Amino acid sequence: MAKLSLFERRRRRVRTALRSRGGARPRLSVHRTNKHIYAQVIDDTAGRTVASASTLGTEQSGANVDAAVMVGKTIADAAKQAGVTSVVFDRGGYLYHGRVKALADAAREGGLEF
Repeated sequence: MAKLSLFERRRRRVRTALRSRGGARPRLSVHRTNKHIYAQVIDDTAGRTVASASTLGTEQSGANVDAAVMVGKTIADAAKQAGVTSVVFDRGGYLYHGRVKALADAAREGGLEF
């Protein structure tokens, strides 16, 4: 078995913890790159994406904190449209800081509970 990177180990540790305490709630998953930030609300029991939002294809330039706030508000609205109000936050292997934290705070302000 190949040695996992620190990021991959952290990502698996976070996902395992979410499975144990998340229950049947959908998962708000965050992915960030240097140019964009993405968020999805995923129903793991059905295996499908309920709602998604990203900076890809928007007028927002760059993947800064302002872009993360916009994506957080957008994902909260999209999730509420789909009937989801409570989620578990999956930060992946990213630290809860900066853009990831800004997205989470904006989603909470938008009405998602986690």
